[in-house]
Amino acid sequence: MDVDKKVFVVTLGCSKNRVDTEHMLGILRGKGLLVARTLEEADVALINTCGFLESAVQEAIDTILEVVRFKHQGTLKRVVVAGCFVQRYGYKLMREIPEVDGWLGTGEIHRIAEAIRPQTPSEAPLFFIGRPAYLPDHTASRIQTTPFYSTYLRIAEGCAHRCAYCLIPALRGRYRSRTPESLVMEAREMARRGVTEINLIAQDTGMYGRDLGRGFCLEDLLERLVAIEGIDWWRILYLHPAHLTDRLLDLIASEPTLVPYLDLPFQHVNPEILKAMGRGPQEETPMKIVERVKAKVPGVAIRSTLMVGFPGETEDHFQELCRFVSAARLNHLGVFTFSPEKGTRAEGLRPRVSRNTARKRRSRLMTLQGDISKRNHEMLVGRTFPVLIEGPSPETDLLLCGRTAAMAPEVDGQVLITEGNGILGTIMPVTITEAHEYDLLGRIVPGL
Repeated sequence: MDVDKKVFVVTLGCSKNRVDTEHMLGILRGKGLLVARTLEEADVALINTCGFLESAVQEAIDTILEVVRFKHQGTLKRVVVAGCFVQRYGYKLMREIPEVDGWLGTGEIHRIAEAIRPQTPSEAPLFFIGRPAYLPDHTASRIQTTPFYSTYLRIAEGCAHRCAYCLIPALRGRYRSRTPESLVMEAREMARRGVTEINLIAQDTGMYGRDLGRGFCLEDLLERLVAIEGIDWWRILYLHPAHLTDRLLDLIASEPTLVPYLDLPFQHVNPEILKAMGRGPQEETPMKIVERVKAKVPGVAIRSTLMVGFPGETEDHFQELCRFVSAARLNHLGVFTFSPEKGTRAEGLRPRVSRNTARKRRSRLMTLQGDISKRNHEMLVGRTFPVLIEGPSPETDLLLCGRTAAMAPEVDGQVLITEGNGILGTIMPVTITEAHEYDLLGRIVPGL
């Protein structure tokens, strides 16, 4: 196949999108393409998009329009757009943005080589979209785009939940787990390459294996994974609170390489709002879940996400949310304002909360969480923790930075290292010397 020489890649959205991009890059490398460092030197631009929220859609549009300008200058010949944005809006995109040469839905990323092939000016843009069913496994080509020591292992694709505000089942398809054998083989290959931290991802990691019909579950998978030599940190992300078992907590508490970290997206705490969201009724309240986690896994770090401004949320409901945040003392928290996405059940729910009120509620929660994070961090000053050294800080080359086990890549804070010689990709002891709202300062302990 005659293809162009260099591809410049833009990835928008979550870590699942990043893995999709890595698989597309693997396919393109097999066809002889190189990765361009800048758009100016590229022959092809690949934009992998998010389309989950209105803000993500706008970011995708802005990025596409910015990139297609380069088709009229420089060497850029083709622009290909993939991902959730394409899956959501379908064929109308060819009419709205005709400058794009190829489109790939979420289940068609394996056709990237077809999408970038040169075309004559008279040919219509290529469009590949269908019901998402593709699930790349350990045999699928992949180029790691994260640092060599840390990566993501996608254990499943799609979603079986039907949350009222969410489009993911339509964008990503039904929940489908990879086989444990495939995951173990890919993880072993990651360890062979020098990866020391693997972050497990899916739309809901807690549902892993339930569709395989083998009585196999996440806990069974973890028992196999932690036996792999060379991986120091295993981290579980995106776990629906309803699937948090005592067996899983016991595993985290007993296995040294399973970091004491849980990502539990509660979304809200009021039973009425949770029911309207399609996330209730629940056997345990979010506060009871937090208490159970902390009792079973001492020193655990908990990340969560909450949504404010959902239809019907009153000031009393919001105050209930504030009381939960104050009492739970979560380590990390993301707060989002409700967005009435077309095609979701929540789009038609009433009464609506004004955007201004929702934004103010988000600001109040983030201010509250900022104070909690600062106090949590102040309790760490003087203590020594293993820190994964990640190299020079993005803010200044004068400082190294790293992460404790309580900090997931890309979404949580970091440790800025003010003293000591760190080795990139190595877990080293660091004594915390100063606490800030989201970051810590520390010095490497020599000789340990």
